[in-house]
Amino acid sequence: MLADVLPLLRCPLCAGDLRQGDGQVWCTTGHAFDVARQGYLSLLPGGARPGTADSPDMVQARVDFLAAGHYDPVAEALATAVEQGPVLDVGAGTGQHLARVLERVEGPGIALDLSKHAARRAARAHPRIGAVVADAWQALPVRDAAVGAVLSVFAPRGALEAARVLAPGGRLVVATPTGRHLRELVGPLGLVAVDPDKDARLERQLAGFRLRSRELVERPMVLSAADVRAVVAMGPSARHLDLGALPDLAGEVTLSVQVAAYDPAA
Repeated sequence: MLADVLPLLRCPLCAGDLRQGDGQVWCTTGHAFDVARQGYLSLLPGGARPGTADSPDMVQARVDFLAAGHYDPVAEALATAVEQGPVLDVGAGTGQHLARVLERVEGPGIALDLSKHAARRAARAHPRIGAVVADAWQALPVRDAAVGAVLSVFAPRGALEAARVLAPGGRLVVATPTGRHLRELVGPLGLVAVDPDKDARLERQLAGFRLRSRELVERPMVLSAADVRAVVAMGPSARHLDLGALPDLAGEVTLSVQVAAYDPAA
């Protein structure tokens, strides 16, 4: 619920405290932001463009695929790695992973995403979720030391901002695909492959954090042709493929995701 997370947020323009009323949120210096009738808050500055935000079709594909339970083992690993709330999910999408985490920890959850279409879904994903539209590549509209955990699931991660918003004892939890993820589809369908330098790049990005734990979630998923279309349509490959021309593929497809938990370095 937006009211639950508002005390954790700050104005993206001046970092001032936020208040809500009459369909808007405003800060102490007078910057105002709209609350959509679907329940999410947009903290994008005026004139900001959605850029690579997920489209309505991508969001629907994500809803369909996750509802089938194929990524439930990843959500469970995330929930196990988080020990305390509040929880900030950066690049939260439709909020399903955050909702699973909130079933295990107390406190509210902030679902932050660039896509207003995803935010509409996230606002309804769990009673303790407040959905916020914002750019994860910019300074996060979250107060210093406000959250007990930051999630980054197949999403952008800014180490300095994560460290800033984490409370003492807080934790950064990151889920990234390995090179084996969806390997049965990458070649035949021309999907975007995982960068072989991804692990090294992640280590460089998180140089200010200390690895606490790492779990490899890897198993076969039995996907129907509709599942295959959904998993393609919800990811970055949807931007360059003709989804209507995809061949009907079905069968076992590899799920392979690393879920790692980090503590800020002392």
